[in-house]
Amino acid sequence: DTKLLQATDRAAQRTKRNRSALIREALREYLRRLEIRVLEERDRNGYSSEPQMHAEALVWEAEAAWPAE
Repeated sequence: DTKLLQATDRAAQRTKRNRSALIREALREYLRRLEIRVLEERDRNGYSSEPQMHAEALVWEAEAAWPAE
């Protein structure tokens, strides 16, 4: 894709890096975000399969330190 390559070269030039370094950084960031999405999905599935009971929430709410008004 020519437009993507040109945009990549411009971004590399603006950040004073070569194209390879820019692509490596972009890939690292993409993989980090992908891992976060996977972990969030895992947590979401876990919480939806075992919803918190109201009584269980009340126990933790009693432990919370609320600021004085």
